[in-house]
Amino acid sequence: MEHAQTSSERPAGEETRTAAETGTETGTGTAAARPRAGRRTVLLIAGAVVLGVLAGTVTGYAIQYHREPTPLPPLAQQQIDQPKPQAPNESTSSRSINANRWYKTDDDLVKTLIEAPSGVEVRYSGTESPDEFSADFYKEPGSGLNSQLRNDIRRIARLEWAQDDRNFVEVRLFQYKDRSGADSYQHAHRYMSEKDHAGNEGKDLPGVPAEYGHLWVDSAQHEEPGYLPTKSARVVARRGDIVMEIKYMNNRGVIDEKDIVEIAKRQWERL
Repeated sequence: MEHAQTSSERPAGEETRTAAETGTETGTGTAAARPRAGRRTVLLIAGAVVLGVLAGTVTGYAIQYHREPTPLPPLAQQQIDQPKPQAPNESTSSRSINANRWYKTDDDLVKTLIEAPSGVEVRYSGTESPDEFSADFYKEPGSGLNSQLRNDIRRIARLEWAQDDRNFVEVRLFQYKDRSGADSYQHAHRYMSEKDHAGNEGKDLPGVPAEYGHLWVDSAQHEEPGYLPTKSARVVARRGDIVMEIKYMNNRGVIDEKDIVEIAKRQWERL
């Protein structure tokens, strides 16, 4: 008589297979859960770091806020002399009222010119309009005047003298709205190297930074029938928004470079 199988009589292979399947599923479930737990840990650590930095910053600001301010060291000069303000009246001017905002170059530009040497014939001393200068200086006055206006010329001062009817000197000061206009005019003298002018590249002006001053002395005399031979020298130098230009001419064809350098030095020191 055959007996029916009970649960305790299941084949050993089936039992093993069931255990293996159960173990595989359990192992798979554990492996899938571990990465999610790791990411949570990293996020928790990062959040803790951020909170720690924020808490430290807030604490630092709070400590600094409650500290007494550190006093600055005393000034070497406790009181600085300043012009006393004046109420407008008959004796005041825009300069006296705005004394603390006034620059030396805002004064009368003619006062900045050097004084002519004693014993010379002063032929002119005063201001000169841009159109008067252009008419006297440029071969094409209209183009020259347009150039000056583009550079925002403000005013021109001129001093002219003659010495022993041999040496003739012109000193001009050009003031522009800003340094760019002055720089433009300073570097507009490249034509001096041409034969009709100095005929050479010139040299740096002694006592003046190379980029701000230059001196040209004619390489040869200029001769015309019926006229004495002439020789000229020229200085162009810039300080701030002012350009000084000095022309020195001798009608015997002789130039002593020291003479024009001395004039230029005196004028440069007044700018």
